[in-house]
Amino acid sequence: MKQLQDVDMKLLRVFMTVVKCGGYAAAQAALNSSQSTISGQMNTLETRLGFTLCERGRGGFRLTEHGVAAYEAAHRLLLAVDTFCMETHALTQHIFGKLYIGIIDNTITDDVSPLPKTLRKFMSRGDDVQLDVYIGTPAELEERVLDGRLHVAIGHFPLQVPGLFYSHLYEESDGLYCGRYNPLFDPLPTKEALLTRISESHIVARGYLQRRDIRLLQASKATATVDNIEAQALLILSGAYIGFLPIHYAAPWVETGKMRQIDPSRFSSLWPFTAITRRGVSQPLILQAFMADLLANSMSVAKADV
Repeated sequence: MKQLQDVDMKLLRVFMTVVKCGGYAAAQAALNSSQSTISGQMNTLETRLGFTLCERGRGGFRLTEHGVAAYEAAHRLLLAVDTFCMETHALTQHIFGKLYIGIIDNTITDDVSPLPKTLRKFMSRGDDVQLDVYIGTPAELEERVLDGRLHVAIGHFPLQVPGLFYSHLYEESDGLYCGRYNPLFDPLPTKEALLTRISESHIVARGYLQRRDIRLLQASKATATVDNIEAQALLILSGAYIGFLPIHYAAPWVETGKMRQIDPSRFSSLWPFTAITRRGVSQPLILQAFMADLLANSMSVAKADV
């Protein structure tokens, strides 16, 4: 596909729908087309691309290796096109009303977050808009978006809930920490000694990340659970617990010697931040404009990291 044309965009959307539905037959209703028509469109797209996207047979529908890569690329392309359409559409109309936003706690120190820049751009539109901001746990945010109390929420959402649409924004770095009074604060001489000491430690975890934390530490359970980062940091600072924290959030205590990051090469990870909106409902113009700004800023962050 040397040059993108209008017909290619249509074929890519057919391809995306086929993959989401799990096959040609299952996609007929979504595309309002016959199976033979869909098959012909997929053949045309494969010819345009120069490789096979999927295989069908007794084993069922599955993407080829090239098909997986093409699906991911098409998803990025169509998201960018949809974002552009929302942005330009919003610019032509007067935006007014109140936007209800939910945010997970303690993201204010994260320089990677696109939210401050998004809010600045959104409010500079000069329209008659108001913001109502709610801070909550992932479960609370999902519930409020589902029942309509929030237009959009931003945070960690480990499990995808039916009825919600998830838009990837950026990734937050986290690490394993201990306080000044914890035995792990002084580096241990060997990896074996470190792992032994970790296995003997009390672990604090946020409830929604508990399974991940236990798996990373190869522990049987967390001895304390919390529902927000501030409570987790308090227990770590006490010296009685170790636990994971966002690196940007722990930085002030590390700089003052009250915390130490434990073996960053082994216990560091990236955790996705996502925007959730309600699926299957018409989005008000104010939400369309906000999401256009948010996705545009998250894409600029991603490009800056490359």
